[in-house]
Amino acid sequence: MGLTKQSSHHLIRARPPGGAVNILLEQERVWREKPSLRTIYSSYFKMVFHHCISGNTLEIGAGSGGLKSSGYKVVSTDIAKRSTVDIVSDAQSLPFADSSFNNIVAIDVFHHIERPVRFLREAQRVLSSKGRLVMLEPGITPVSNWFYRRFHPEPVDMSQDILIDGPIDNSRDPFDSNQAMGTLLATQFCEKLPMIVPGMRVRKYQWIGSLAYPLSGGFQQWCLVPQWFTRPILAMESFVDLMFGRWLAFRILIVLDKY
Repeated sequence: MGLTKQSSHHLIRARPPGGAVNILLEQERVWREKPSLRTIYSSYFKMVFHHCISGNTLEIGAGSGGLKSSGYKVVSTDIAKRSTVDIVSDAQSLPFADSSFNNIVAIDVFHHIERPVRFLREAQRVLSSKGRLVMLEPGITPVSNWFYRRFHPEPVDMSQDILIDGPIDNSRDPFDSNQAMGTLLATQFCEKLPMIVPGMRVRKYQWIGSLAYPLSGGFQQWCLVPQWFTRPILAMESFVDLMFGRWLAFRILIVLDKY
C-alpha cells in the first residue's frame, strides 16, 4: 500500500475504495472473530475508565462498539451510523452544549482527526470543570516505530505540528491518519497545549502494550497469541511496560483535564 502526500501537515496511505462504513464493518468482523483482541482491549478499557471521574461519559469514535458491549455506560458517537452509535458527529464539531460531560474517552481516534487542535478545543468546551479527556493511541517508541513503519498500513510522521489549525478538507478520507499524533501531544506539545487551548492540559501519560498488542496483530487478520495465553501475557506485560515501556511499548494512554 503506497504512501501519498496529501498536504504539508501529514502523510496518508492510499486506501482501497469502500468508505468509512466498510472499514467499520471489517473492524466489527475482526472484533467478533478475535477473542484475544477483545481480552486485550478489555484491559485497556479498565485503564481508560480508571482515570475517568464520576459522572457521564462521551465516547468519540465508537467503532465496533467495544465499550458498550463490555458494559460501559457512554453516549457513543462516530462518523457513520451503526447500531452501536448514538449520535453521528465529527469530533472537530461536537453537537453538544458547553460543559455537558464529565468525561470524554477516545480509543484509537485522535490519530485519525484532520485538525486535532479543533477536537481539543471542542473537548475543552464540552467538558465540565475538572472534566477529563482520556485517550488510548498508538505509542511511538524505538521498537514500535520500526514495526509500524514496516508492517502497519498507517504512517508515522513525527514532524507534524498537531496544534496548527487550518481549513477542513471535506473530501478527505476520515480514516487517513498519522499514528504519531498521540505521542506528539504527550511528549512534544504538552507544554504548548494550554497556550493554544486555554484551560486544557496533559495531566499524565503512560506507555503500555509492549507485548500482547503487537503479538495479537491488532485489527489485522493474523494473531500470534492463543486466547488461553492472552491473560498471562497481559500480566507479564504490566511489569515490562513499567520498566521498559518507553522503549518497547506500542500504545500510549493520555489523560488530559480541564482546569
